[in-house]
Parts: sequence; structure tokens; C-alpha cells
Amino acid sequence: MKAFKVPEFYRSPIISKIKQYRKIQDPRKRDNSPTLLDFGPVQYLIARHFGFCYGVENAIEISFRALEENPGKRIFLLSQMIHNPDVNKDLVERGVQFLQDTNGNQLISFDTLTPDDIVIIPAFGAPLNILELLESKHIKTEAYNTTCPFVERVWKKSELIGKDHYTIIIHGKHNHEETKATFSRSDKHNKAIIVRDLEESKLLAEYISGNKPKEQFEIDFKDRYSKNLNIETDLQRIGVINQTTMLASETQEIADYFKQVMINKYGPENIADHFADTRDTLCYATNENQDATYGLLEAEADLAIVMGGYNSSNTSHLVELCERKFHTYFINSEKEIIDKDTIHHFDYPNKKHLTSTHFLPDKKPVRIILTSGASCPDSVIEGVIHKINSFYTGTTSVEEAIKHLSN
Repeated sequence: MKAFKVPEFYRSPIISKIKQYRKIQDPRKRDNSPTLLDFGPVQYLIARHFGFCYGVENAIEISFRALEENPGKRIFLLSQMIHNPDVNKDLVERGVQFLQDTNGNQLISFDTLTPDDIVIIPAFGAPLNILELLESKHIKTEAYNTTCPFVERVWKKSELIGKDHYTIIIHGKHNHEETKATFSRSDKHNKAIIVRDLEESKLLAEYISGNKPKEQFEIDFKDRYSKNLNIETDLQRIGVINQTTMLASETQEIADYFKQVMINKYGPENIADHFADTRDTLCYATNENQDATYGLLEAEADLAIVMGGYNSSNTSHLVELCERKFHTYFINSEKEIIDKDTIHHFDYPNKKHLTSTHFLPDKKPVRIILTSGASCPDSVIEGVIHKINSFYTGTTSVEEAIKHLSN
């Protein structure tokens, strides 16, 4: 896989050695058990896969290259390049300006743009109407388009099934930048509709089965479907794709559910005419990180800490999985760890910041699960390790802990 030029301050000597150890030990990536990093009074169980993915490193390299190649020019990002506050903050401090926030609200008017300006397309991609607007202003986006190739793969899948006259069901979060970009392309090739989860899928099935009226559909799926979608004719042939950072098991469950709905309605002998069997369109990193998190669930630990941006979809699903077994704290950096007793963390489902006390148990050794989302720098994980180690006396050195790695 290509090696990207990523600033060293995002790297971590500790994490790099752990990843190299696992690469040598498990070159075919068949072992999802965590790595044990033992400092004596505190031990860390570190996920087999975590942190920066191909698409994120690609986006960071292109963005920093845009800065290097265009001194004196105004440089804009369409919206957050990735969902990580540290990376976005670094770019802003270097002069990059955001045209929109992560929800699509305008921060700087497109009317102010000139052909001399540089506009970077984020890793999530951009809706077609935005790209057309930039093109009308003679702004070239090709050189600094950081769209993840795995997102583009989903777009190609939507084009294939759309052109084959299947309505495209997108498993995703309708207000997420990637889903907006995917919807715009799906809508171009055929009708499209967004479902958030299995519950919304079951609601849509009521319309597929003809059990609910069109008027209620327009309420239930407001702003999440193609404007000219006809529920009587356009839901007779369907296919499922997804936002690349959704929970893999949920996407599969939704696809299997819709396939069964169509079998029930049209019969198994006619299923190919009514359901496009699409393979999973999650990115490799989402799959690997989620599989590694299932590996964490096989371990025994006192708590889990998951690091990443609070608006990061892929990170939220790692939290969701860890919470099945462990007391789990979702933080964006070591700064959220105040002292041995206090931690600030994020309740993703309710979008609330919380403060917990006595989060580290009074025992030795304390065993802590560590993992992070695909847009989180390794340096953040190292920062958490150093911060927690500072609360304990008698810890072994980093060199000694690395020397005795195990899994």
C-alpha cells in the first residue's frame, strides 16, 4: 500500500513500533486479538487495527501539499477535511478557511470565491451541485480533491445498480457529508432514499408492501429521498449501498432484511428482478477496525477508551461496540483526562458532554482497552498513554514495555 507524506507530529514512536510488531507477527491480518503493552501497574490492550486509514492519510498529504504549492493564495476547504478536531485545527492555523461547517451551513459565501482561489474537496467527497457551482466560477478542484477512493467505489456501485433501474437505498446518516455526496450521485443515476438503521428500514418496508400511503411517506422520509420518487413503482426494484463508516453488521442486516421483504412480495424465483445483491461497500479500514474491536471484546479489561472526533461516524461505532462489554469513554484527546479521578467524555447518541469521576479503578494492574477512529492521529493515543502513566508510580520505561510486547 502506498506510503503517504504525513506530518511527523501526527505519528507516534510507540504506536509505530506496535504496528510494526503486529505486521511482522501477523502479516496476513488473521489475528484480531489486541496487543498487550505492559507498564506494570497499568496495562493497555491496544486494538489490532485502529487510527489513520488510507483515505485520511491521502487527504492530509494533499491538503498540506496545497499549502506548500500555493503560498500567498487563499485556500479553502469545502467543509471539515476529516472528522478530527486536531487535524482541522492544524489546517486552520496554517491559513486554510472553511466554506461550510460539517452540517452544510455556509461560513463563507461562495460569492466571494475567485478563479485564483484554491478549494480543497474533503475526504467525504462533495455533492454534484457544489462541484458544478465551483466549476461555474472557474475553480479547478481536481488537483486538490481528497475524496477517499473507497467512497468513490460506493459511487460506482450506485451508478451500476441505478443504471440497471434499481432504486438505491443508502444506509447512512442523511446529514453526513459523505451520505450527501453519495445521495447526489445516486439521485443522478436513479431514485434514491436514505435509511439510518434497521428501524427505518422496517418503516420503508411498509411502503414497499403497500401498507402505508404516499402522504405519510413524505413525512416519514422528509428530505431523504429523490423528489420524483414514486412509492408505487420505484420500490419494486431496490439495491442497498452504504456510507462507508457505518456498522458493517448493521448494513448486512439491513440488506438481508430488504432481500427477504422482496422475496416475501415477489417470490424467491423472481428475486433477481427485484433486489440487486450488492457486496458490502464499507471501506477496508472500517471493516478492519470493527473486526479488531470484536477482538477486544474477547479480552478482559477494567475499562475502554476510544479516541476520535466527536462527529466521527466510524469512531462512534467503535464506541458502540466497546460499550457492549466495557465501561467506555469516548474522548478526542488526552486533554479530556483531567486527573486520575476525572475524565471528560462524550455521549454520542445524545450528543452530550459528560464528566465522570473515579474512572480508573483502585487496583493494580489496571487494564485499559485502547482504540481510535480512522481519522485519529497515533500521537493522540500516545498522549493518552503518557497521561495515564503519569498517575502511577513504578511504571516501567517505554523501551522496556515495547521490548516485551505480546498478544
